[in-house]
Amino acid sequence: MKKLLISTLLILGLSMNVSAQKRPPAPPHPSKTELVNIKMQELTKKYNTEKKLILNHPLATKQMKRDQMKALNQRYATEKRLLRQAK
Repeated sequence: MKKLLISTLLILGLSMNVSAQKRPPAPPHPSKTELVNIKMQELTKKYNTEKKLILNHPLATKQMKRDQMKALNQRYATEKRLLRQAK
């Protein structure tokens, strides 16, 4: 009787331990618009940091800064347009 009680408790304990180790449900996937909005925020943040770096560069002349800002603005506008098309 004791062996039966111990074995059932052991089996019950192991089965509870195994069931407790199951994976949690996967988080819901963001929608396409949410993904686009996240990418847009990342792009804006990246643009602002690059702009700050260009404008605060100690050795660059005004003409160099102007050219770099023009290229940055053009690249930013292109990437933003592509993101808008993805919506």
